[in-house]
Amino acid sequence: MNSLKMNELKKTFKNKDILVTGGCGSIGSEIVRQLVSYDVRRIRIFDHDESGEFHLSEELKEYKSIRPLIGDIRDKDRLKRAIRGVDIVFHAAALKHVPLCEYNPFEAVRTNVFGTQNLINVAREEEIEKFLSISTDKAVNPINTMGATKLLSEKLVLNASLGEYKTLFSCVRLGNVLNSNGSVIPIFLRQIKEGGPVTVTSREMTRFFMSMPDAVNLVLKAVSEMKGREIFILKMKSIRIIDLASVMIEELAPKFGYKPEDIEIKIIGVRPGEKLYECLLSEEEAQHVEENGDMFILRPGILTPQFIGEEYGEAIGGEKYDSRKAEILSKDDIRKILYEEGIIID
Repeated sequence: MNSLKMNELKKTFKNKDILVTGGCGSIGSEIVRQLVSYDVRRIRIFDHDESGEFHLSEELKEYKSIRPLIGDIRDKDRLKRAIRGVDIVFHAAALKHVPLCEYNPFEAVRTNVFGTQNLINVAREEEIEKFLSISTDKAVNPINTMGATKLLSEKLVLNASLGEYKTLFSCVRLGNVLNSNGSVIPIFLRQIKEGGPVTVTSREMTRFFMSMPDAVNLVLKAVSEMKGREIFILKMKSIRIIDLASVMIEELAPKFGYKPEDIEIKIIGVRPGEKLYECLLSEEEAQHVEENGDMFILRPGILTPQFIGEEYGEAIGGEKYDSRKAEILSKDDIRKILYEEGIIID
């Protein structure tokens, strides 16, 4: 990150009181880790994971700004107490595992939809400055419960400022984050360690992937630049999941005493609610998006029964932005990234 952007972020977060929901998760905890390097007044880590709160607090115990708050976004009264005096909210709490949300759909609704609305309500009541919600590519043209609830969450956030409210509300839409909770990488690692097979759902499956630092840099940059009612989307490359599995086998099998050719890749079929590829921008959205360096900014128009607001942005050709059409990383590119991120160590 260049010095100009760093200075902008320092100004954005200086002496701010910040709440991070889902603060013990992969994205939430990395947001916390990066925020402690700024001159913030207080960072409230809000999560229902008691063990996660303990371990993150121990990791960051040298920082006096940390406040571990145990609670659930389904509980509005708890949220109201937790948010009092806050300036900025990072909303990362969600149920994210596609198969579990398929099997427990109303629990996904209660957290991702009702929980988000609870947080919106208390943020407006307390008149906080900025509210940034972490969304996912699965919210675009969703076919599963998790994606549908995250789409609804986006809609709630983007329309939360309509009316006489002081809070700015925006979203960041992320692809898959390397080695995060729920990523295939820890699963492949365990399967290779056990001697295989490594299970892949389809040879054709592609996914957007981004590093954790890239994901959190986008989140922090979005808070600095947001004006309200935007979706920030990082331009990303994609990978074939079978290529990822092959590279991990080639590099890791010898470390666990196996030959790469001894570990089978087993095709198990696409699971319920799972797509062969993911989309960060639908064809309809691509007609109303701005390009801003390394990211897209989508500003949806306002639609009510009495008024249709103007759409913002300049078209990028009306083509959807999906993981089949994005630049596909080669196996050598994947190998380099896995070493750079410390997922594979020499």
